[in-house]
Amino acid sequence: MDDSVAANPIRVMIVDDHPMLRDGVVGSIKRQPDMVVVAEAGDGAAAIAAIETANPDVVLMDLQMPGMDGVEAIQTISRQHPQVRILVLTTYVGDAKALRALKAGANGYLLKSAMRTDLIDAIRAVHGGGRHIPPEVATQIAVHAIGEALTEREIEILSLVAAGNPNKQIAWRLGISEDTVKAHLKRIFAKLGVSDRTHAVTVAAKRGIIEL
Repeated sequence: MDDSVAANPIRVMIVDDHPMLRDGVVGSIKRQPDMVVVAEAGDGAAAIAAIETANPDVVLMDLQMPGMDGVEAIQTISRQHPQVRILVLTTYVGDAKALRALKAGANGYLLKSAMRTDLIDAIRAVHGGGRHIPPEVATQIAVHAIGEALTEREIEILSLVAAGNPNKQIAWRLGISEDTVKAHLKRIFAKLGVSDRTHAVTVAAKRGIIEL
């Protein structure tokens, strides 16, 4: 091992609300002579509070956490500490979730199911200035790139549908007419390539557009 690498290891912060997962990542990194874990956090707010002192080179960021979620934390860290590289750790393969994270400032996206085989290489890749995006996620992004995205209002309506609300209740909650709700749903179905409410919710959840 190069002495300069040993003297200047990649400084890694782990942000995930599951202690057992953090322990597993710490164990993997401890076996690497060119890496060191400098901090752990259980949510986005704790990560932002610790980052100044920890001074990480790479932050491993979960997306789904209580309080401040991963995307909001990524936006804040990217704005306040642009030199820090961020690698998302997630169970979500959906293109919409990945795109939100990447647009927020993430440099890589790693599925937790692939951590055992790809984690160390992914950390080195993003630290070195590259990106790491799993082929299955990249394919989903490419497949849906030319499609028209759902608007914030359409996502709001579809989330209410997913929660079991009928059109009349959705209209009342949003202060719009029932016909307007139906028109929105028609556009949602067209954009998602589906023909009914159940399929729309299923597709949107799989792609990470809404959360169930």
